[in-house]
Amino acid sequence: MLNQVVLVGRLTSDPEVKITENGKKVTTINIAVQRGYKNSNGIYETDFIKCVLWNNLALNTSEYCKCGSVVGIKGRIQTSEYKDAEDKKKYNTEVIAEKITFLSNGKNK
Repeated sequence: MLNQVVLVGRLTSDPEVKITENGKKVTTINIAVQRGYKNSNGIYETDFIKCVLWNNLALNTSEYCKCGSVVGIKGRIQTSEYKDAEDKKKYNTEVIAEKITFLSNGKNK
């Protein structure tokens, strides 16, 4: 089996690091990834993909990136299940980043 994804896109907001109860650092980012083809109206559509970064990946991304920064992410897709307030089953799909490459220049501080 293989679960691997590679994405290149722009951050849709500034990354913010949070600390879990266990003391681990985490940030959740969304990246905008333009599709490689035009729709029926001749427009390139964009997908917004949720990515989770842990520990040093989270720290480095928050230090060197800001909204609009271009990043490359290598990771895996993870799906979790939960029940909403009405007890309906819902699914959450996200990319768990294993490596990130900063493709924009400059430190944001």
